[in-house]
Amino acid sequence: MNTTPYWLETAEEISFPALASDLQVDVLIVGGGITGITAGWLLRKAGKRVAIVERGRIAEGQTGHTTAHLTQVTDMLLTDLLQHFGRDHAQAIWDAHGAAIDELREIVTELGIDCELRAIPAFLVVAEDADLKEAAQELRDEADLDYELGFPGMFMEAGPITGRPAIRYANQWKFHPVKYLRALAQAFVEAGGLLFEQTEASEFHDDPTRATANATGNKYTIHYTDLVLATHVPLTGHAGFLSQSLLQTKLALYSTYAVEGKIPTGTVPEMLWWDTADPYLYLRIDHHEDGDVAILGGEDHKTGQELNTEERFERLEAKLRELLPGVALERRWSGQVVEPVDGLPYIGAMREHQYIGTGYAGHGTSFGTLAARMITDLIVDGASPWSDLFAVERKKLSATWDYLVENKDYPFYLAKDFLSRGKDQAVENLQPGQGAIIRRDGHKIAASRDESGQTHLVSAVCPHMGCIVAWNGAERTWDCPCHGSRFQCDGRVFAGPAESDLSPVESKG
Repeated sequence: MNTTPYWLETAEEISFPALASDLQVDVLIVGGGITGITAGWLLRKAGKRVAIVERGRIAEGQTGHTTAHLTQVTDMLLTDLLQHFGRDHAQAIWDAHGAAIDELREIVTELGIDCELRAIPAFLVVAEDADLKEAAQELRDEADLDYELGFPGMFMEAGPITGRPAIRYANQWKFHPVKYLRALAQAFVEAGGLLFEQTEASEFHDDPTRATANATGNKYTIHYTDLVLATHVPLTGHAGFLSQSLLQTKLALYSTYAVEGKIPTGTVPEMLWWDTADPYLYLRIDHHEDGDVAILGGEDHKTGQELNTEERFERLEAKLRELLPGVALERRWSGQVVEPVDGLPYIGAMREHQYIGTGYAGHGTSFGTLAARMITDLIVDGASPWSDLFAVERKKLSATWDYLVENKDYPFYLAKDFLSRGKDQAVENLQPGQGAIIRRDGHKIAASRDESGQTHLVSAVCPHMGCIVAWNGAERTWDCPCHGSRFQCDGRVFAGPAESDLSPVESKG
């Protein structure tokens, strides 16, 4: 059976040269996966001179071996996050994860990347061997908390594929990771970035900070101010053996497996799907004109602790045939995930001017994008609203941390609201006295229904500084979380600093 990952076989190949001279840059990035390429693009946009070195080929590491689910739902559910870290931390973790996904979407839109990015529903389903009554109640509680914190989870008595209880998450995403990353790498180079394949950074030196890079049998020196270690498991860099060894004690590497096959078009809806088992099964369905593609992953185990890996593939293949009878299996491959000890990735500075991102668990694409955004903010602005959450040197997060107060000096709400999605709610479903942010043609709309039943549609963008307003259910007003402007439900301003109304939006009936 074919063992080349589906993504690597269905994306146009692209190549970049090996390093052939010494360099002087602002930022050196080691690693050409999702974190490294995205960070390179964002830093280049911020005006930094950036070099990326990849010892192999772009996207052929873990990015090319993923299944590329893009869900705001982390491996640790909201109820567990709240129990372990407190309410504000749980809210912030999912906010950060959602913002990372929308960062990726903004990049796709900005560059016009053709990477099959589509919004689809995602389903968390009770595992087949779980106690049905107990597991269903746990999902009901989870869905209630999702709703309470403003996330799009809805409990279902019968989910797709297996018919067992589930949570449906609206407006989740999937895409072709290799098409995306190779296009982004090309855009980075066209914007003036320096990218070198078949180039390995092997030694790091201080005074001045520089790295020795091996390429085509020759050694070159790269001088830099900031170093980003965007490898799957970070290199030591300048941090020292003790710091690196301590980080390693917080990480566990797991092998994971995937099988892919074709099913007749329209057999099942396009979706993301995973169950509550540990380790869990994860499935995605992609629609194509010549037949739909089903990719099932799972059977995780600690790397190096399973001798008969063939059995892992065989069980996955049997499970895919059970879930989707008639599937024509085409290929299989394996990947690796890095599990952090407390469930959260490690993103930020290991020492001054040296940054890492690791421990993404089953969400390498989204957490890798988050790491790129956070590291860019730390290098350019010296701050990120999520620094404390994912700090490399964190010990235990305080449950009394005030999410808003701690970030009052950072434009968090502007970033969050610019990237956030609207509710998956139709205007006609609004009851008198209710309001919601919805999306139409890529724009955010503040939709509300007053006490008389009249519907009002206005732009959700505050005219003061461009933040997204939020519905105040008690006062029946639209309030700006950035600077405090307030608007009537029909968009009329009644409290500054905004000086003009929310723009009206034409109704489509």
